Amino acid sequence: MSDLLTLGGAVATHARVQPHKLAVRDSQRDLTFAAWHARGNRLANGLLDLGLDEGDRVVVLAYNCTEWMEIYVGLARAGLVAVPLNFRLTSAEIGYIVGHCEAKAVIAQHSLTDRFASIRADLPVAAGAYIVFGGNDPPKGWRAYEGLIADASATDPAVTVDLAAPGALLYTSGTTGRPKGAIRSHAANALLAMATALEFQFGHDDVALLVMPLCHANSMYFGHTFANLGATCVIDDRASFDPEAVLATMAQERITFTSLVPTHYIMTLALPEATRARYDVSGVQRLLVSSAPVRQDTKLAILDQFPNARLYELYGSTEAGYVTVLHPEEQIAKLGSVGREWVGSWPIRLLDTDGNEVADGEVGELFSRTPYVFDGYWKDPAKTAECFQGRWCSVGDMAYRDADGYIHLVDRKTNMIFSGGENVYPSEVEAVIAAHPDVKDVAVIGVPHDTWGEVVHAVVIVHDGRELSEPEIIEWCRSRVAGYKRPRSVNFITEAEMPRTATGKIQHRELRDRHGH
Repeated sequence: MSDLLTLGGAVATHARVQPHKLAVRDSQRDLTFAAWHARGNRLANGLLDLGLDEGDRVVVLAYNCTEWMEIYVGLARAGLVAVPLNFRLTSAEIGYIVGHCEAKAVIAQHSLTDRFASIRADLPVAAGAYIVFGGNDPPKGWRAYEGLIADASATDPAVTVDLAAPGALLYTSGTTGRPKGAIRSHAANALLAMATALEFQFGHDDVALLVMPLCHANSMYFGHTFANLGATCVIDDRASFDPEAVLATMAQERITFTSLVPTHYIMTLALPEATRARYDVSGVQRLLVSSAPVRQDTKLAILDQFPNARLYELYGSTEAGYVTVLHPEEQIAKLGSVGREWVGSWPIRLLDTDGNEVADGEVGELFSRTPYVFDGYWKDPAKTAECFQGRWCSVGDMAYRDADGYIHLVDRKTNMIFSGGENVYPSEVEAVIAAHPDVKDVAVIGVPHDTWGEVVHAVVIVHDGRELSEPEIIEWCRSRVAGYKRPRSVNFITEAEMPRTATGKIQHRELRDRHGH
């Protein structure tokens, strides 16, 4: 059996068969498939000319823009490993990831280069391997991205990429409080693209709007899908979500698909009816909502706003890829469910603590077996082993299966907080707050928020004889964690008031019941 195509190979194919078709567009520029292929080759060769070798990691930090797409292609062509970073991360968080993955190069948008100023001396990246795009002149110590591309060859790089090799390291926070690098192979990403096209019945005439950050698995996976199909991707390159601007883009570009989180839909539906009516969104054929539960009235309002669209809901993870899907005809009848197994996947197993399958209606840990599962965590065999039972993968989600075979999530990634489409692990924020000299213990939970779904709330025990205020805790976190991870509110309690198990573990669920008003 012949190999699948890498992302670079897929773009090369469409550069040959439909070179002048629009492939990627943002508010600043367009790329045809021919230009995408040529610039990807130039970037690949430019990086190899800097001395990078196949398998080296390249960190990328940028807001949404066309460059993301050509960087993903260029790195795939060179056999280099993309390490996309969330633009909301602090310098300290970035420094940890760059060091952990032992990156050999950094590509950053001009407006984000300051994140490296205070940590650069401690990073493993050579002085000549800091590359910047956008802006005017490169900051001191940075090499111009466009100059690198202009000076490099547009011919195919002399690299044969192993499909089983890592194509990306996607860092996701974990219960230890430190991010873990999920290894995604070229083959896994190609298989996921094929399965997604089949499940959603996408084709080469689709025009996708990528709103979710391209550093996230969501937009990266969908970008791979549409590139493989030879369809068009329009990138929303605004620094923050603007619901009216998104409607205008949908109308102007005749968008056929987009993926949004519930917060985005709620913000869009909150626009005045007259504003929403100004934009013709009749071309939208499919919509996806994910990352958090959606109420029935919200789903009905979405379908009213987009009258020709079919609404999908999915569950998945960076590690496993897409696991389940709730189809359009099931949205109301199976409200609260995340659907059934994704096409091409094995039956989900729900296991008790002894590894036995639970009966329908009973809660167990969700184990999936997808053909595009990740290859483990970078330099962390112990955490990798925790994820797998044989060939079935779990990321710690608890769920039950109803009598019709539909999966219902009960406690997502144990205690994860979902805030505006971002995942926040309490343990990571707890570690930061616990480092304050006046804090004795702390627990972090998510509390409901009308716009963001959930926001971070801290419950703090102060050392005897010490005093702390809510503003002091929030200010302590400001330079230490990304904005979406910072607590918006703080409660102070005594040691006796902190709910714990018999072994002393904090009971986050009880805290959510107390404070999740």
